Amino acid sequence: MSLNPQQTYVHLADSGAARELPGGDAFWRLPEAEMDSCGSGWLVTEFAFTADWPNWEMHPHADEFVYLLSGAMELHLEEATGLRKVALEGSGAVVVPRGVWHTGKVLAPSRMLHVTRGEGTQQRPA
Repeated sequence: MSLNPQQTYVHLADSGAARELPGGDAFWRLPEAEMDSCGSGWLVTEFAFTADWPNWEMHPHADEFVYLLSGAMELHLEEATGLRKVALEGSGAVVVPRGVWHTGKVLAPSRMLHVTRGEGTQQRPA
């Protein structure tokens, strides 16, 4: 059976088990205990973007794999040496190092796949 990663997220546990979770807004309404269980292991999600990200985010415990499926985006990464801008168009990927604040600027409506450890994720307004 196929799934749509915008509507169904997948949690890849450290044990190697995979489980499906509701995606989109339903994910953020999960009970706190279930959200906490997503902190370990890896969360695979897809998002559609038509506007710039409203916030910066940072994952302190692991790198994040961000894959552009379609469209055009510019990722902004706040690195120790300054702001690095990575342009992606059509298809391409970026590995965001752990501890690096990042946000996205939409150059054309886009779809992106994210693979990250959610534990300790921090956000601040863009």
